[in-house]
Amino acid sequence: MAAPPDMELPAALSLELLPTDPLLLILSFLDYRDLVSCSYLNRRLNQLSSHDPLWKRHCKKYWLISEEEKSRRNESWKSIFMSTYSDLGRYIRYYATLKKAWDDLEQYLGQWCPRMIGSLKESVKEEDLDAVEAQIRCKLPDDYRCSFRIHNGQKLVVPGLMGSMALSNHYRSEDLLDIDTAAGGFHQRLGLKQCLPLTFCIHTGLSQYMALESVEGRNKYEIFYQCPDQMARNPSAIVMFITGTSYLEWFTSYVNKVVTGDYPIIRDQIFRYVHDKECVATTGDITVSVSTSFLPELSSVHPPHYFFTYRIRIEMSKDALPEKACQLDSRYWKITNAKGDVEEVQGPGVVGEFPIISPGRVYEYTSCTTFSTTSGYMEGYYTFHCLYYKDRFFNVTIPRFHMVCPTFKETNPNEPAVDEDEDSRAADDTEDRSRVLDIPEPSGHCLHHT
Repeated sequence: MAAPPDMELPAALSLELLPTDPLLLILSFLDYRDLVSCSYLNRRLNQLSSHDPLWKRHCKKYWLISEEEKSRRNESWKSIFMSTYSDLGRYIRYYATLKKAWDDLEQYLGQWCPRMIGSLKESVKEEDLDAVEAQIRCKLPDDYRCSFRIHNGQKLVVPGLMGSMALSNHYRSEDLLDIDTAAGGFHQRLGLKQCLPLTFCIHTGLSQYMALESVEGRNKYEIFYQCPDQMARNPSAIVMFITGTSYLEWFTSYVNKVVTGDYPIIRDQIFRYVHDKECVATTGDITVSVSTSFLPELSSVHPPHYFFTYRIRIEMSKDALPEKACQLDSRYWKITNAKGDVEEVQGPGVVGEFPIISPGRVYEYTSCTTFSTTSGYMEGYYTFHCLYYKDRFFNVTIPRFHMVCPTFKETNPNEPAVDEDEDSRAADDTEDRSRVLDIPEPSGHCLHHT
């Protein structure tokens, strides 16, 4: 309906006439990109978008800048955001997540593994990462580059940042490689084409690799352990045990398991045992819990041989009566593979010991088993006798615990098998690398089902 001819229409509302506080509130909901765009629209928005408190949220969200750091730098929030963006802007999708992971890890190590802190190397510069890309003639993923802008891996030391494993006469401890050492191990040979090592164990030669391109059946940026395919006609064929789909996922999931205590700290080292919280059984005053780990370096897909280690914790309640003290006499295991085949094992003690359990005391030990299938489970019981009533025996339940091989797949080199001369050169390269880092041969086997 048309307005009466004598009615006066209101003047168009100008941005200049709007009050400041509502405009600042609106701007506070914008992302940094939109905030910057607003600064180019007109003079009023340019002034408002430079309001320093607006940039505080972005500094904390993207760069994890604290109030203390802001005070130390004696700069405005906007200045800090812009200067950090000019240096790390290409990593803005990843930086906060990786920086928090590194900060959480350092804080945890400082409390539980303080000597490991000294092995961490300072960050690298952007030009250092560019130089590595030029050296290997392959692009590095931004999440990987971002992590090295925070810490350049660690020195080749023991224990390694990426976890240890000790079992009878087998030991390994993986270091997170610095960028130069990783670049030196970059592969172009068949089976590991365009693969960059992320970790390295000086005891076994074990590495986790990241695929920088989608070749030979791998997905780009997939992370894996390599395992020789002993039955393949092509000697370059390997089997990959997948440990991550990207560097960000791989590193942050590992850190989360460390800082939440899922991976135990034993003798100032991180051990990569996984504990299922439901895998606990209590018999009277005694509780038995189990954690497990898969060992790729002792496993094989062709022929099928999957090696697992398990760590058992036996604890008597601290509220138990003193006369409940007892000694372990024997063990019984029922071992079932994925096909339903059952093996039963019975024997004296555990790992050659007959531990005494008393109120509040904990006994832990490690053993191992192998399956010809990709998964299986174990269960059983321990037989104890009372120390105060030596003729009294009782069984303590060991909860059923499952062991499952990680996802794996085989490489698919399109090229023909290498000839003897090429194969010899590849072997020489591996030998030279081992000699430089002083890598002994992988050790042998361990006691089973103890």
